[in-house]
Amino acid sequence: MNKTVKKVISYFLIALVLLFTAVALLGIWDIISLEDIIKKMFVSLMVVFAAAAVILFIFTVLVKDEDPSQQ
Repeated sequence: MNKTVKKVISYFLIALVLLFTAVALLGIWDIISLEDIIKKMFVSLMVVFAAAAVILFIFTVLVKDEDPSQQ
């Protein structure tokens, strides 16, 4: 995988961790209601997971790298 793609994905995951931490801290201090936000976060993560699974399937099955040196 390209180094640039790995960096972008790692920064995106770091941003998600920071977002979840901030929401959790706001919920602990009763600034926001966690029940609705956590439900929406998990549903959103499930949608992203399903989309990533479909994209991974498309890349592994339909877009094969036809490099003869790898076979």
